[in-house]
Amino acid sequence: MCGVAGTYRWPDGKVVTDRLTDTLAHRGPDGAGRYSHPVGDGEVHLGHRRLSIVDLSETGAQPMVKDGLVLTYNGELYNAPELRAELAAAGVRFRGTSDTEVLLESWRRWGTDCLPRLRGMFAFGIFDERTGELVLARDQLGIKPLFLLRRGAGLVFASELKALAAATGGALEVDDAALVASLLYYWVPDSRCAFREAEKLPPGSWLRCRPDGRVERGRYWNLRDVAAEGRERARSGERPDLAAVVEESTRRHLLSDVPVATFLSGGLDSSYLTALAARDRPGISAYTIGFRAEDARFEAMPDDLRHARQVAERFGVDLHEIEIAPNVLDLLPRMTYHLDEPIGDPAAINTFLICSAAREAGAKVMLSGMGADELFAGYRKHLANLLALRYQRVPRPLRHGLSRAVDRLPVATSRRGYRSVRFAKRFLSFAGLPEETAFRRSYTMYDQDELLALVDPDLARAVEDVLTEHADIYQDNDLDDFVNRMCLGDARMFLPGLNLAYTDRSSMAASTEVRVPYVDVEVVKTAFAFPGDRKIVGRQGKAVLKEAATSILPREIVYRPKGLFSAPLRAWMSRDLAPLVREVVNDGVLVNSGFLRRDALARMVAEDAAGQRDYSKHLWHVLTLEYWYRGATSGSGRSQAA
Repeated sequence: MCGVAGTYRWPDGKVVTDRLTDTLAHRGPDGAGRYSHPVGDGEVHLGHRRLSIVDLSETGAQPMVKDGLVLTYNGELYNAPELRAELAAAGVRFRGTSDTEVLLESWRRWGTDCLPRLRGMFAFGIFDERTGELVLARDQLGIKPLFLLRRGAGLVFASELKALAAATGGALEVDDAALVASLLYYWVPDSRCAFREAEKLPPGSWLRCRPDGRVERGRYWNLRDVAAEGRERARSGERPDLAAVVEESTRRHLLSDVPVATFLSGGLDSSYLTALAARDRPGISAYTIGFRAEDARFEAMPDDLRHARQVAERFGVDLHEIEIAPNVLDLLPRMTYHLDEPIGDPAAINTFLICSAAREAGAKVMLSGMGADELFAGYRKHLANLLALRYQRVPRPLRHGLSRAVDRLPVATSRRGYRSVRFAKRFLSFAGLPEETAFRRSYTMYDQDELLALVDPDLARAVEDVLTEHADIYQDNDLDDFVNRMCLGDARMFLPGLNLAYTDRSSMAASTEVRVPYVDVEVVKTAFAFPGDRKIVGRQGKAVLKEAATSILPREIVYRPKGLFSAPLRAWMSRDLAPLVREVVNDGVLVNSGFLRRDALARMVAEDAAGQRDYSKHLWHVLTLEYWYRGATSGSGRSQAA
């Protein structure tokens, strides 16, 4: 796992590439490399920061130069042994044991046709000295990031957006529409970028730059097509062996020359992976989190620690418990910097603190259960949207009366919060809406009117565009299965835009690699080969995954209520962060610039303080957006974003 950067026919390319690479030092503290070569009327410069995981010797150093090809690569190939054997049988001679060299030789032999053969997570740039062409590529599901910026015939790229901002001297302009999207979702979709000129290379795609200035793009893997193929497999009556697929993926994800540990919340996803990993690596370390007792009580959070201890004891795992009681006033600006874009999920703090503890204990690699909820319908929103179909059959007068009654209930008192009331209010906010609108509303922060009331009236068109984009992506499928339509929407938007994004950036801030065995091409193909009625059975989400997990886990772990990899936000907002919220609402840069409307924010604060509505998540994201915006505009207001 590493940081990659480079420039192609870019003014002052060497200086810019050095700056890019230095900004990425936290992604690879084990080594740094540079490469330069003339191309056309300019030059190409590649940079690399190394986190040594496989082949710790100098034969794995990058940028790797070999027989006219040069590679700067971030990621891991879990099928590198098979590819190496195939290439060696064809006469390729390898210098070392790294997967980097396997990727370079795969490219030499197959070019872009090698990409669908790769099983892993990756983002890379590869330069051909003979043709002068530079190709950028990103993995199938968007696990690893790759940002780029084009000006004329020139291009600059890097693993993180902050590197592009630093390399251009802070001259990038904020994209207001991306910030509107971040307010809606509390993250920026992978299809957008917080700065106007910059973009994210889409998952499953590549981009080729030629010396004559031409740029070519291609797509080698499309999740929409994979879901459609899965539908046909389900129709044919095929019954994949999910347990075997997950077990094989987990085993491959343990490939490493340094210690590997796991996240262990005590929930199904992490417990399943930890149990499988412990079978292959006896005594493996696992890391779990707990919260201050008063915070957990106020948030009415479940006690996940005892379940994590149970799994650890059963499978001989070396469990490390970390209490999350951070100084959020100090961590908030730090995390905002590392997250690159405004991401309002406090789980990023958990990931950073766990990875920091693991790194201090000597673990460079962590396995995470990320992705199982999206692919197997494990979130509450999936079940809630199914229940909404039944709710719509209730007579309208009864629904109206229920909504009025629930609206009057408090979500919190001064001593504790009421999760059931929060869930009920959330459910009733979308239960009567059409499918796509209901699904969007079940996990986003605002409806259209609320969002329009919150932002500058001049951004009404941006609000419309963001909502239309969600509808277009959600409806772009050939599926006749409501549950799998939701899973596909999540795998295309929620997973790369939020969960994979914060996981990569917060773990790499701690110089730690996080691997995600559920977000594996073979697991994904298998997931969409199950119809929705195998994923949600009765009121059980992830039913088919639970069925597979019972082969190794005790039923009380498999079928326990879903836990939360989150944080005690209400406690933080009402105590630690209350003064900061008041400052941002009354005199923040976003309010003073006109981007956010003070009256709408003040109303949210008042209703939250009264316990009538739970706006803790909304206000947390406003804080993250405020801190991000201050850094992006150097405190000079909207003049730089207009």
